[in-house]
Amino acid sequence: MSPKEAIAFVERHGVVLQAARGPVPSLAEAIAGGRIRSSWWGHSKGREIFRATEAVCDSPEVLVCKLVQGNVTYVHRRLWPALVKLASRFRRAQLAKVWSEHTPSGAHRSRRQAFPGWLPPGVLREAQDLSVSEAETLLSPVLALQGNPARPERTSRRTTRRRS
Repeated sequence: MSPKEAIAFVERHGVVLQAARGPVPSLAEAIAGGRIRSSWWGHSKGREIFRATEAVCDSPEVLVCKLVQGNVTYVHRRLWPALVKLASRFRRAQLAKVWSEHTPSGAHRSRRQAFPGWLPPGVLREAQDLSVSEAETLLSPVLALQGNPARPERTSRRTTRRRS
C-alpha cells in the first residue's frame, strides 16, 4: 500500500486504528494482509507500514487522536463535523489531536492539542448543518464503545503515605 493509498483507506473507512485491533479497521493489518501477532515494527512489511503511517499522520485531511479505546486512531476530515456534533459523548482526551516530535537530543516527545483548538475554520458550521442522527450513523462503530469502554482512560494518581 502506497502512502497515497493509505490516506485513501482512511478516507474510505472514516475511522481507522493505526495498528490495534478493534471495532474499526487497522491500517497496519490492512497493509500486512492479516493479523499481526506482535509489534508491526518487526513485521516483514514494517517499513511499508511505517511509510503509510507517516503519510497519514502528515495529511491535513486526517486527525490523529486516541478516540478508540485509547489507541492511536485516524479520523478523516469528512467525519470531523460528526465529532463536533457529538463531542459531549466523548472524553476531551479522546478528541485531542496527538503527535510525536523529535527533540534536539533525538528523543521523541508526545504532544497534544486540545479539542476544539485543532479544528479548521468551517467545521463548526458544517456540524450545525448535520443532524444528530446523521452524526450517530457516521460514528456508529465508535459510539458503540462509549457505554462500555474496553480500556479505560489512563489517569495518574497521587498516593500519600500515612505517618504512624
